[in-house]
Amino acid sequence: LEAHAPPGGDDGALGDDDAEAAAEAALFWRRCVEHTRVFARVSPMHKRSIVRAYQHIGGHVVAMTGDGVNDAPALKEAEVGIAMGIRGTEVAKEAADIVLLDDDLQSVVAGMEQGRLCSENLRKSIMYTLCSKLPQVLPTFAELAGVPSALTAAQVLLIDIGTDIWTAIAFAWQPAEGELMRRAPRHPSRDRMVDGQVLLYSYGYVGLIQSIACWAVFFGVMPRMYELFRADKHPSEYSVADSEADNAGMSSYYWTLVLGQVGAALATTTTRQSALLRWAPNWWLTACIVLELL
Repeated sequence: LEAHAPPGGDDGALGDDDAEAAAEAALFWRRCVEHTRVFARVSPMHKRSIVRAYQHIGGHVVAMTGDGVNDAPALKEAEVGIAMGIRGTEVAKEAADIVLLDDDLQSVVAGMEQGRLCSENLRKSIMYTLCSKLPQVLPTFAELAGVPSALTAAQVLLIDIGTDIWTAIAFAWQPAEGELMRRAPRHPSRDRMVDGQVLLYSYGYVGLIQSIACWAVFFGVMPRMYELFRADKHPSEYSVADSEADNAGMSSYYWTLVLGQVGAALATTTTRQSALLRWAPNWWLTACIVLELL
């Protein structure tokens, strides 16, 4: 270890003036990253070099645990430095990002699982919130084509603030799906929280189904709406009967969208298992759905 340093070191061992030594050191550390599992009797700078090797050569996100002063450089260098709260020194605690109050490494696994759960539930909450945006914006563009008003600004705000926001918050209590810790973790730079799959699911799948259902009820169930559309009247020209029919049509569109969001809430509670098995344990979500219907 004394004769080698991974890329990113500050001791000049891999400088441009010695390309052969640099290539040899890179090969050495690549073999260490790929094949070595235990490093024994290492100095503080060795620990730092090992962390750098896994970061720059292996491309890993590195977590380092330690309790002594000698561990401080590596704790600072790692993406996540974990110090012991009971037997750890103050220097190690200051250099670390996380301090284990019980000195139990099982807490690290529990913390990783909770972090994955928070990330997954936040993604589900975003997916649910985006589902209603397509049927909310379509009535505005439809009015430009002469379609009677299907949704007012007040109704849009009522959906976003009165119903969706509370249901989206309730996803924070959604329990973990099976095999959560067996799946590969989300890469912090390559895997985005909102990617094409989320947008396709929210806009191109659930949002599209909600839009079709809302317009089908608006024109199919409410008989006067198609007549108003064919008559091509401005709202200022509506008679009393026309205004009542338009209000009924807006109510039908609104409640169809609300019911569609209930279905979206059930569908987005899980991405791998049956929704009927995963949504019921979250009683906060169940309560928000009931309040949303009331």
